[in-house]
Order: sequence, then structure tokens, then C-alpha cells
Amino acid sequence: MDDENDAPGRFGRDLGLYTAARVGVLAVLATLLVLAHVPLLIAVAVALVVAWPLSMVLFRRLSARLATDLAERRIRRQRLRAELRDDERS
Repeated sequence: MDDENDAPGRFGRDLGLYTAARVGVLAVLATLLVLAHVPLLIAVAVALVVAWPLSMVLFRRLSARLATDLAERRIRRQRLRAELRDDERS
């Protein structure tokens, strides 16, 4: 694990980047479809369906980093809860 004080900041940054990247793919696809004279609502619906698996492939590394960060956060939270339980028993 990296420095525990840096983990929350890194997680927030990675989550924001991943979200922005996925929304960006959606926007680009919807824009391309609208430019191809597809109605906006249909373009957004098709872009949603296409962007979901496409972003899973394109942003695989970033998604894996987020999964690792979430696992580290869960472990840290479990450790803190265990410490709190021990303190309550004392």
C-alpha cells in the first residue's frame, strides 16, 4: 500500500478522471450521431449503450486502479472498526 494519507486524494482524483473519461466518451459518441442527423434522444440512448462497453475496454487500467483503491479503503475501514471494537472492550 502507498502512503495512507495520500490514498483518499488519489482515489478522488482517479474517480473524477474515470467519470470524466466515461462522460467524455458518451458526449463524443452522441455528438457524432447528432452530426449524422440522428435525433438527439436516440443519439444519447445509442451512445449510452455503446459507451458502456467501450469505456470498459478503453479505461481498463484506470478501472483496475479504482478497484484496488476501493479494496484498500475497505481493508483500512475494517482495521479501524476492529480497533474501535477492541477499545470498547477495554
